[in-house]
Amino acid sequence: MRILIADDQADVRSALGLLMMQEADLEVVAEATDAVGVLLAAEKQPLNLILLDWELPGMPSASLVRILRNQWPQLHLIALSSLPEARSAAANAGVDAFVDKGDPPDALLAALRKIS
Repeated sequence: MRILIADDQADVRSALGLLMMQEADLEVVAEATDAVGVLLAAEKQPLNLILLDWELPGMPSASLVRILRNQWPQLHLIALSSLPEARSAAANAGVDAFVDKGDPPDALLAALRKIS
């Protein structure tokens, strides 16, 4: 599975990348720090999944999800946030899964396995 990690915090991107590297079938092929970077990365290379920080700068995440769904309908999206209200907003926007940033790493891996 080819993954884009989209988060404006370098430590979060690094931690997610390390977690993905531990899984043989997961490959982080790009990172983005804002919404424009997500769209540029998605245009440049084939992706299977985006790990999307729900508070990513550049545009409202619901708008970004709408664009991604229109351009790449086969792309899986997992929203990440530590804000409780983000869960319902992400679900309403049409992401495949939501993981709280405070959850243990196994929660993210379980969400990945469920949608793949």
